[in-house]
Amino acid sequence: MPKTSSRLLSLLSLLQARRDWPGAMLAERLEISPRTVRRDVDRLRELGYPIVAFKGPDGGYRLDAGTELPPLLFDDEQAVALAVALQIATTTGAGIEEAAARALTTVRQVMPARLRRRIDTLQVTAVERPSTRPGPQVDSSVLLALSVVVHAREVLRFDYAPASPPGAAHDDLAATPPRRVQPHHLVTWGGRWYLVAWDLDRDDWRTFRVDRITPRTPTGPRCTPRELPGGNVAAFVTSRFHGSDGSGDRPCRGEVILDLPAAVVSRHTRDGVVEELGPDRCRLVLGSWSWLGLAAAIGGFDADIEVVGPAELKDAFAHLARRYADAATDAPAGGVGSKQRL
Repeated sequence: MPKTSSRLLSLLSLLQARRDWPGAMLAERLEISPRTVRRDVDRLRELGYPIVAFKGPDGGYRLDAGTELPPLLFDDEQAVALAVALQIATTTGAGIEEAAARALTTVRQVMPARLRRRIDTLQVTAVERPSTRPGPQVDSSVLLALSVVVHAREVLRFDYAPASPPGAAHDDLAATPPRRVQPHHLVTWGGRWYLVAWDLDRDDWRTFRVDRITPRTPTGPRCTPRELPGGNVAAFVTSRFHGSDGSGDRPCRGEVILDLPAAVVSRHTRDGVVEELGPDRCRLVLGSWSWLGLAAAIGGFDADIEVVGPAELKDAFAHLARRYADAATDAPAGGVGSKQRL
């Protein structure tokens, strides 16, 4: 039987790997008795891990969400992935750069030497497109507050700073009535964050730059979502900014869902519309001059891809999949791709 400390780490790792674990299965995986599993669960609870027992034919345990963040356990691959993600987060422009840098330092300090060496060899550098200025910094707390009201479908009141040179004072801002809107979507376009909302006082749709928004509390009553002009947020935002960078004229436009944060995707696509769907999931609408070029551009994101449409984009992905599969196999002797002596 493994030592208690080692056994507790193994138990915690299993509980983090899936939602529900029957007690008998845990005992079998750890090669201990069900009674020992119960004792180890009690020890983890004493350490602050919110483990709940559930009833059923087998009975078992679940690692639940708690009011505090206890120590977490990561395997080697998860630890490296976390460190890489934190390095990328320091370049997102979403107002979390300092926090991400501090978190990266913390994670690196508790890593074993073999993992620190792997992380230290990877340095992420953000390079802006020469023709595009970096977008303004956005307060991460504002992004979070707007995301909450969008998902809750609550009326939002906020102060909106007028456009002015950086550092200019807005002495008359306090005298300006707050805007009242029904928030619809939080999107990025051209390196900037925008709130798409129905303006209750102007009785029309508006897009507001998030870096100029100061939310007020409390929020208002819940509201029924309205239908956006154009049918979806990508079409709406594209029409509002049509011609600003030429992307609206591109003949091939597709829509996909990526398993990546919106802040990460927006950092690497200046001419697409990115819609936040969750902390690690977003919708991307992007244009290109060809379907194959569009599929290749989207495939550059290291994430799972769900194609929403159109069918031409799915066909392009299938075509590239066959081409890449052929490229991964050995070419026939003397055939395409073989080396010949000149």
